[in-house]
Amino acid sequence: MSGFDRRTFLTVLAAAGAGAGIGVPLLSGIAGSSSTGTVLRSQLALPEPFTVPFTVPPVLAPTGDRYEIVQRAATAEILPGVPTPIWGYNGIFPGPTIVSRSGDPAVVHHRNALPVPVVAHLHGGHTPASSDGYPTDLIVPAGAMPTMPTMPGMPGMPTLADPRATVTVGERTYTYPLRQRAATLWYHDHRMGFTGASVWRGLAGFHLVHDDEEDALPLPRGDRDLPLMIADRAFAADGSLRYPSVDPTLQRTPGVSTAYSGGVLGDVILVNGRPWPLAPVPAVRHRLRILNASNARRYSLALDPPPPGGGGLVQIGSDGGLLDRPRVHDAIEVAPAERFDVVADFGRYPVGSKVTLVNRFGSGSTAVVMRFHVTRRERDDTRVPATLSTIEQLDPTHAVATRTLLFQDHGGAMGWQINGHPFSPGYATATPRLGSIEVWRLISDFHHPIHLHLVHFQVLGRGLSGPGAYDAGWKDTLDLRPAEEAAIVARFDDYAGRFVFHCHNLEHEDMAMMANFQTA
Repeated sequence: MSGFDRRTFLTVLAAAGAGAGIGVPLLSGIAGSSSTGTVLRSQLALPEPFTVPFTVPPVLAPTGDRYEIVQRAATAEILPGVPTPIWGYNGIFPGPTIVSRSGDPAVVHHRNALPVPVVAHLHGGHTPASSDGYPTDLIVPAGAMPTMPTMPGMPGMPTLADPRATVTVGERTYTYPLRQRAATLWYHDHRMGFTGASVWRGLAGFHLVHDDEEDALPLPRGDRDLPLMIADRAFAADGSLRYPSVDPTLQRTPGVSTAYSGGVLGDVILVNGRPWPLAPVPAVRHRLRILNASNARRYSLALDPPPPGGGGLVQIGSDGGLLDRPRVHDAIEVAPAERFDVVADFGRYPVGSKVTLVNRFGSGSTAVVMRFHVTRRERDDTRVPATLSTIEQLDPTHAVATRTLLFQDHGGAMGWQINGHPFSPGYATATPRLGSIEVWRLISDFHHPIHLHLVHFQVLGRGLSGPGAYDAGWKDTLDLRPAEEAAIVARFDDYAGRFVFHCHNLEHEDMAMMANFQTA
């Protein structure tokens, strides 16, 4: 485990539980802590950092009025000269980027050519339940029987059937209304019990949404608007991706070996599927759309050297799109599934500068992420306005319900639980009314990046303080730190049905730290 010992924290939490009245102390977060999980080491020689060129995933063109994606096995050259088997959307990792406009529905047709069932989830999408990617709404391989799925069995736990699941054979069409603001979204596999292994093998891609409000701002665009999917991985001696699955076939038994139950951390940092890449950039402002697509690793990202005067990363957006005004950071902490849109002004550096994006939470091979080489001067007519957007502030006094949700390790094969319950497809932990506002109190033992489907929310506070430095704007994922309580407020609009919320440490999610909420 990196950063914290699980049993030490459980002891601390148990000792303080009586005073809190709900099993954990009401403490503020522990700033500067790293990640919950265990490092999985690569078994082959790794390339020197900054020797592989940076690339951007290709943009997918629609076929007629819809996008076509085939999920299939392929071979990629991730490490130079080394073939690596992957599972990829259209056979590539990351998958192709889908670019949409707010209010224009995107229809995405997925065909499953993999040997296992899959589920596609648009993370950050305001999406009806039928297209949200519920974990048991499987696309089973062609030729398989369309039987209703069950929660894969683990020692000492019952096998739970889900009669409400909608299972299709071979293919499925997802419709995303995109009645939402411009934002950096992403899509990934969401199959019950196997999300961690499937994403690790390559099933992740960007989905970018634009709108008129954002287009009217003088922000960097075109080849100065760079999506950065940051993910850690580990490689076996034969070049394949190492992952400690209990069932390497990913067919029956979910989860990872006990040593990695806290989370799997790789020792190779990839950006858009390239190890520690080098990006030549002109000396102008660039928009960096930062996505942490790691299973469990958290990052503290900074520019080294910092620009004169500091403040190298100017945050303009969060999970749910533009902030009301920019926030200036020397570094940003990014938990799994969070997105930060920032502007970096390379015009503040002399031509010839080599500026490294470093990870202050890392060490050795994980202490650096990528490098920018400032190559030339160019005209720069962009700027970051003092006002970016007008954001409606939800009023927590209008909440019709306040819910307390405890994210805690109970030990055993399915020990990662919410309010003492492992995930059950038939049980709703919350039942919000459509159009209503609710306040949710989220309480943790370890690092838990909490993700809500369907809605974006606003952070009201952490412990006894207000929102943290990275909590501005609309969020769909909150970096809940060890022994921390946070409060969020959300409005549950538009779509009735069954949705999930869960920890986005994918090993925690796969081992049952997920629950339903039912809107009506």
